[in-house]
Amino acid sequence: MKIRTAIIIGCLVGIVVLSLGYQYGWAESNTSGTSLRIGIVSVRQVFDNCKRNVRYRTKAMAEQSQIRKELENLAKEVEAEEAAMKTLKPGTNDYLEQIRSMLDKRARLDARQEYLKQQQTFQHKQWTEQLYQDALRITKDVAKQKGLELVFENTEPQFPVTGEELMLAISTHKLLYSEGCVDLTAEVVAQLDKEDAEKQE
Repeated sequence: MKIRTAIIIGCLVGIVVLSLGYQYGWAESNTSGTSLRIGIVSVRQVFDNCKRNVRYRTKAMAEQSQIRKELENLAKEVEAEEAAMKTLKPGTNDYLEQIRSMLDKRARLDARQEYLKQQQTFQHKQWTEQLYQDALRITKDVAKQKGLELVFENTEPQFPVTGEELMLAISTHKLLYSEGCVDLTAEVVAQLDKEDAEKQE
């Protein structure tokens, strides 16, 4: 009976030892053998350095110059109407007609300014959305090619910043350190430029 009890106890001890050894080995391999491969991309640098941005800024500056000339001409027309009104006697039909003409042109100027402002805002938003979507798609493709499991945005705040901009920088700047991560920024820019060049052909 004593021998039987000793054998049972020995078996139980062996099972416990094997179980602990397996769990320890699994935990050790789980902590040391599954390091993530992580990449980083600076979206600001992608936007600033890609050729699409250069073309967009050049086009936007040309459009701005044309818009300024158009608004200046409309403003001169309003000024001319106001000057002509001063030569007329208040209360006469000619004076009232001149007021109507001046107000019409001033309303045209105000409406044109508001329309152009909203048009520019919409176009810039549309352009930014498309470039950002392309950058995300290319980042995903490049990360897959390199076998990366995570990619973080890594744009450093531009100091000095003031007031609300400082709080915005603090609340949006999440990646504080990235030593050893694979920087994909240049490759994303290169792929964007390649795709744009193919579309231009």
